[in-house]
Amino acid sequence: MNDDPTSLMLLDHVAVHHPGQLDVPNRNATFAPDSSLKRLPKFIDYRKLGYVTPVRNQVRGSCGSCWAFSSAGALEGQLMKTHGKLISLSPQNLVDCVSENSGCGGGYMTNAFEYVKENQGIESEDAYPYIGQEQQCAYSTAGWATSCRGYKEIKEGDEWALHAAVAKVGPVSVAIDATLYSFQFYKRGVYYDRNCNKEDLNHAVLVVGYGVTNKGKKYWIIKNSWSEQWGNKGYILMARNRGNFCGIASLASFPVM
Repeated sequence: MNDDPTSLMLLDHVAVHHPGQLDVPNRNATFAPDSSLKRLPKFIDYRKLGYVTPVRNQVRGSCGSCWAFSSAGALEGQLMKTHGKLISLSPQNLVDCVSENSGCGGGYMTNAFEYVKENQGIESEDAYPYIGQEQQCAYSTAGWATSCRGYKEIKEGDEWALHAAVAKVGPVSVAIDATLYSFQFYKRGVYYDRNCNKEDLNHAVLVVGYGVTNKGKKYWIIKNSWSEQWGNKGYILMARNRGNFCGIASLASFPVM
């Protein structure tokens, strides 16, 4: 395993495709915050609530599988919320079996959720372990861990809707621009770099909460899939309500159980 951030920097440039490059499910299931959500909690951290599994490492085999880790994380959160069970789900199951995506070449989280719905299941990590390269789909109901009824998307670029979804629903899958050195070598604090390109979505991560610092800086709590050696034990705090920074609300979605 190579945890040098310079090697990580090359990993995910093609891990999230732009519209038109892959078959995307119809954008007809949009999350609509209701009026009761006008006053949201100031802080939420789903790690402390038991909704989040340990940080994992997608680097094995240099596979652009961030979309699978993000999708699995969102499914894990909903499994905990709905059934009270926290189980590590299988990104490898998604890499191998979501035919609408490109495996280690990238993909959409919504395609992953659609697969889990149509397949009526996803296996656990223990049953279908991660190897970091594409192989023939080997899904088995013997390793079944959970399923979903579909998914909902956040209105493109709407950070308020993303805020409401995280508060009401749980962890949410998002795509960002992760190509800058400032992101690659992040260690602490609320990350903001005006050079981050919200139009270039190239890496999928998981929003597991939000908050505000003592100095008033609002942030998203982001779980990455580059091991605990990256960032702050595998996490980064990204600037919130700074004009859809890094495109964080441009391709956000979550599964429905």
